[in-house]
Amino acid sequence: MSKGNGGSSYRSAISGRYVTTSHGKASPRTTVKESGGKSGSSGDHYRSAISGRYVTTAHGKASPHTTVKES
Repeated sequence: MSKGNGGSSYRSAISGRYVTTSHGKASPRTTVKESGGKSGSSGDHYRSAISGRYVTTAHGKASPHTTVKES
């Protein structure tokens, strides 16, 4: 779930914590830009911090520093 005013925010792929917009823009390989609001999907999914694309669960677990687990 996004934090803040409902807009987009950035999250670190390494720590999972929300980071400032300036850090997110400066570190595109290890941060993911998240949109505000509910996604509508169920279950956990992994997304690459590098490409922004969804990846398989196996890849997400094998690459914890460059993927983000989304619930």
